[in-house]
Amino acid sequence: MSQEQKAFKKIASGARAVTIAVLLSRLLGLIREQVLAGFFGAGLQMDAYVVAYRIPNLLRDLLAEGALATAFVTVFTQHKEKYGLEKTWRLAGKALGTVLVLVIFLVLLGELFAPYLVGLLAPGFKANPEKLELATFLTRIMFPFLALISTSAVIAGMLNSLGTFFLPAASSAVFNLISILTGVSLYFVFVKAGVTPITAMAIGVIAGGIAQVGIQTPAIWKKGFRFKLSFAPKDPYVKEIFKLMAPAVIGLSAVQLNIFINTYFASLCEEGSLSWLSYAFRLMYVPLGLFGVALATAILPVVSAQAARKDFFSLRSTYASAILMAQALALPSAVGLIILAKPIVRIIFERGQFGPADTIATATALSLFSISLPAYALTKVTAPVFYALHKPKIPMLSSFLSVAVNLLTVTTLVKTWGFKAVALGMSLGIVAQAIFQVVVLTKKLEGIEFTKVVSGLARILLATFGLGLIAFYGAKYLKSFSGLDFTFGLLGLIVFCAVFYFGLIRLIGPREGLYLFRFRTKK
Repeated sequence: MSQEQKAFKKIASGARAVTIAVLLSRLLGLIREQVLAGFFGAGLQMDAYVVAYRIPNLLRDLLAEGALATAFVTVFTQHKEKYGLEKTWRLAGKALGTVLVLVIFLVLLGELFAPYLVGLLAPGFKANPEKLELATFLTRIMFPFLALISTSAVIAGMLNSLGTFFLPAASSAVFNLISILTGVSLYFVFVKAGVTPITAMAIGVIAGGIAQVGIQTPAIWKKGFRFKLSFAPKDPYVKEIFKLMAPAVIGLSAVQLNIFINTYFASLCEEGSLSWLSYAFRLMYVPLGLFGVALATAILPVVSAQAARKDFFSLRSTYASAILMAQALALPSAVGLIILAKPIVRIIFERGQFGPADTIATATALSLFSISLPAYALTKVTAPVFYALHKPKIPMLSSFLSVAVNLLTVTTLVKTWGFKAVALGMSLGIVAQAIFQVVVLTKKLEGIEFTKVVSGLARILLATFGLGLIAFYGAKYLKSFSGLDFTFGLLGLIVFCAVFYFGLIRLIGPREGLYLFRFRTKK
């Protein structure tokens, strides 16, 4: 078996494991959003919760699951290749100890400055003191989540580098499950006691974070890691992690700046805008997790090892396969979500405090967000290659391009489009980011097997066009249905679209489009 085939199988196997785990996590995440929608709808409490949850999550995405995870896996994998596992465990203890000291310091600052952070992120809340006070209170409850998720990210990075993908990815499913059970249980207690019920969901976030760390700890213990932590910021390899993190943090800060811009302007729009955008993004995040996050997780250790060996021929082939794997799910998912946005939102969220008007607004946001799915998936498989090549400044620059496009779009259209301008601006920014990354990486690698990519994409587009036609006419037919007939009709339509699409991909290719399923690679 060639090196190309081995790399392809390794990524496909890892991505498949992550995909299954992430699917479970995303489904539980949707259930969590359903609980929030049913209990709180899209009003004051939910808007306050969205902002409060977003503040520690901005730092989580920036440090824990973004720059830290990427930099740690890169250094951990390459250190293991050169020095063996025993010395690498010592590095991991120093890295985790150093990270925890810094993150706990950030948590303390967050607790102290919570009112200012809420006012900065959501200036529209200042017109409603009750909403501002509630968001501040919820922020203080949830800020320690940053320390928990940072620990989880480092442990997950170690497991990924050692070829274990399913459990780290499934840990987020455990987070969602425990946060749901805790939140729902406390909700009824708090309602009876006269306590603001959304507080229950905030406490659920902390309980879920503890569970996410706990579920991974036995696995990394069995691998040989012992929690002998130390604060070692001057260690050369810890410095290397932070050195890789620095431009990644700057680049990811641009992503968080996009979220800040969107939250800032959405808080100034009509009440419920933050909630509609949050629900829509959660739906869009389901397919993104199935291919973007899964492939990014699986590709990084492979390309890091190839870059360490300076095997650029294999690296180019690996990247071309990763593009096709990502787009084989991104393109049909985008088309399906755009066409079926309204019935999907209606089925998932329309109950309790979430009414028909909320369905229309959320579906509109979902359609606009979904435009960016193929580009989002592309950045997820492109950025890890830059990090493996120790060129993290390129994703950084592309992120700032994304911010510029987003800001220009939102400021131009927000007065007339309202919250819809926020969704469109984010999508156009991600498209610009993806185009920039691919163009630059093509030059860095001196080509990316264009024939393979173009041929594969043409076949994926053909299958996607067929899926789109079925979804379009199926959606028209569903309009006459109601109740359980509507629910089962929509599920049947989605299943039929998927069977048609993957059946056609199996006939015409590319083989990368079937990485979710078991297949044999020819020798």
